[in-house]
Amino acid sequence: MGGTGIADNWKELSGSNNWDGLLKPLNINLRRYIIHYGERAQANYDSFNDETISKMYGFPRYAPEDFFYHVALHNGNPYKYTVTNYLYGRSDTDLSDWVLPDQSAWIGYVAVATDEGKTLLGRRDILISWRGTQSAAEWFKDFQFPLTPASDLFGDTYDPTPMVHLGFHSLYVQSNPDSTYCKFSAKDQVRSAVRTLVDKYGDEEMSITVIGHSLGSALATLNAADLAANGYNKPTGSDTASGCMVTTIVFASPRVGDSAFKTAFEDQKLLRLLRITNKNDIVPNVPP
Repeated sequence: MGGTGIADNWKELSGSNNWDGLLKPLNINLRRYIIHYGERAQANYDSFNDETISKMYGFPRYAPEDFFYHVALHNGNPYKYTVTNYLYGRSDTDLSDWVLPDQSAWIGYVAVATDEGKTLLGRRDILISWRGTQSAAEWFKDFQFPLTPASDLFGDTYDPTPMVHLGFHSLYVQSNPDSTYCKFSAKDQVRSAVRTLVDKYGDEEMSITVIGHSLGSALATLNAADLAANGYNKPTGSDTASGCMVTTIVFASPRVGDSAFKTAFEDQKLLRLLRITNKNDIVPNVPP
């Protein structure tokens, strides 16, 4: 690694060399990097309205433009981002704590590094952060273990077909034309947001970083694979060989798919994944 900080080494910290030589012992800049993104995954929980008696149960407490200020990641924090989009997921599970009539809830956000943040991060970072389980309906999705084809992420080019966790996949792809917040699926929402940002900043050095905790890690894994496999990491109309790195940093991630999914994921040349786990946590070992 060259230089001494994140800006000089961001490609290696984002996995360009698959974190070779950075993990054991843990490189000090990679440690800072992981904490940086971990704080932005935690921000989902800090902003989520979990008061079931509230009319805004299941939604963020703060407006997008004030998000990082209210979760204490603006003042005094040099790595500045602006939230551009909130993401909403839909559950078709009718459980008593799911108050919203269209079964939708806020499930993450898309942000982009400001000019100030870009200087210290070394590039224009597009950040996507997915929230972990907060409701009984989402717990139900966590336990939908059967596998379902991931052809909507990878197409029909793989044999055998990549298979993924049914519950995680359904939260990512479900929509309802009558829904206020999920007329379009979380997949389509995040694709649209990323396409806008990649086209806007396409002439700059850029990265896409997808993060999440627990359920959010599973959604981050699906999302990162989707973006890389379908060209959302390069500007509209650009050469097929071009594109920016897509890195997903996941905390306490459950297992997302089968061996064919792993193969398809690893086939994406600009896609990287770093799993952060605690030794005695059972979540990274489920489904069994």
